[in-house]
Amino acid sequence: MANGWIIGILGIWMVVTPFLGFASLANSWIDWIVGVIVAIFAFTMTREKPGQGWSAGIVSIWLFIAGFIGGVVSGAGAWWNDILVGLVFMVTGFTALPHGHTQHPQTA
Repeated sequence: MANGWIIGILGIWMVVTPFLGFASLANSWIDWIVGVIVAIFAFTMTREKPGQGWSAGIVSIWLFIAGFIGGVVSGAGAWWNDILVGLVFMVTGFTALPHGHTQHPQTA
C-alpha cells in the first residue's frame, strides 16, 4: 500500500529530525515517540490491516496539536515540520481504509 510507505518514511523522518538540531528537547521527545509509533503502524500495514493507517492518523493528531502548544515547539522550522507532517500523516492514515470497505473475518 502506498499510504503505508508514505507514512513509514515520514515516521522515520520524525525520528531523524531532532538530530538536525532545530527542535527543543520537549519537541524532540514528541517527534521521536510519534515517529516510532507511526512508522511501526505504517510498515506493518497491509491490505488486510488498513486500520493501522487509521491508528497512525489518530496518533498524528497529537503531533499536529503539539505544534500549537506554546513552549513545546521551538523555532519556525520545527513548527512547520510538525504541522505539515502531522497533516500528511492524518490524510494518508485516514484514507488508508477505502470507502465502503468493511473488515469482516473470512469464513471457511
